[in-house]
Amino acid sequence: MTRFEAPRGTHDILPSEQPLWRWVTGEMQDVCALYGYRRIDTPAFEDTELIVRTSGGGSDVVQKETYTFTDRGGRSLTLRPEATAPICRAYVQHGLHREAQPQKLYTLGPMWRYDRPQRGRYREHWQLSVEAIGTDDPAIDAEVIQLYSELLRRVGVTDYVLELNSIGDRNCRAAYVEKLVNWLDEHDKELDEEARGKRATSPLRVFDVKSERVQALLAGAPKIGESLCEECREHFAHVREYLDAYGVGYQLNPTLVRGLDYYTRTTFEFKDEAIGAKDTICGGGRYDGLIEEIDGPATPGIGFGAGIERLLLSIGSDPAEPPHIDVFFVCERDSDRARILPLLAELRRRGLRADMDYAGRSNKGQLTQAARLGAGWTVLVEGEKATVRQPGREDFTAPLGEVVDRISR
Repeated sequence: MTRFEAPRGTHDILPSEQPLWRWVTGEMQDVCALYGYRRIDTPAFEDTELIVRTSGGGSDVVQKETYTFTDRGGRSLTLRPEATAPICRAYVQHGLHREAQPQKLYTLGPMWRYDRPQRGRYREHWQLSVEAIGTDDPAIDAEVIQLYSELLRRVGVTDYVLELNSIGDRNCRAAYVEKLVNWLDEHDKELDEEARGKRATSPLRVFDVKSERVQALLAGAPKIGESLCEECREHFAHVREYLDAYGVGYQLNPTLVRGLDYYTRTTFEFKDEAIGAKDTICGGGRYDGLIEEIDGPATPGIGFGAGIERLLLSIGSDPAEPPHIDVFFVCERDSDRARILPLLAELRRRGLRADMDYAGRSNKGQLTQAARLGAGWTVLVEGEKATVRQPGREDFTAPLGEVVDRISR
């Protein structure tokens, strides 16, 4: 007999886990609202060309990790691997550039990448994406970063490191890439196949290699900060000034880069040892060339993607609430339960969680179930009357028709 399980790299969010999920995602929505970010939801799949353009045709994301398929109309579609490109596509499609700028947007939802499943890393994973589109003001860079640090404070995560860098812009990056290419040519024999493959798609991507040996080698490579133009230096100095004003601590990481040309200036990652080797729980940066890449008007933007599963690992022990119900009706199995149904409905209309037995339990079994559900009131139906029990208070008996008013006062 076939035993079905969730597909590899996916997971069920069980009822016992839902309170924690609702709390964390609720905090995310509350923080975004406080900062003026409005929710946007985009489709689960997009035209494949959008993903290719915004992830890089030679990247691991496009070549190895996307869930791409052809639909019945012959169109190539891809499950979204991240949310920034779909949000930018919606920004262009719906003319949001004609509204007041910046457009401060966020979304919460599942993303898909075919990657090796590991702790906190799923093929279907949930993510918060926050985007500020339409301004290159360094103050918005600092706000986006501080927003996530405020979220971490709210959920009790403190053992993290914020890494920060500037990768310049199109005016100054070319000179740096030339220096880096020359250095990589000199050290080509010391690189591994992964580094050579990443270099082939974009020289900056060599800094993303996993090999500790190659990472140690790259510590001696030219640093992009040494090649910043005056405008980029000034922009980065203001970002740091504003983060200092917010009281957000950070570490400069001169090898923290993004490989695609549309990424510019500020780049950052929040890392936490709780999920292993200070792995990333949030990564983001400025993407002033992305909207042009998808045929929109020249529009600056900055944002981040933050995995929810990874944040839950950082939070640690699960503070999930036990099951709870406000009112539970206990009645004989052969009683006229039709009289109870309108009482249940009325209690629910008044905002109380009300339930009764549907498993044919004995009275004793129903009382056990009421306790298991943490019932605030247990109503023992006895003909036309009912005895109401409430922890810490004396029982009272009332006509069945008066129970709802007595409970919901």
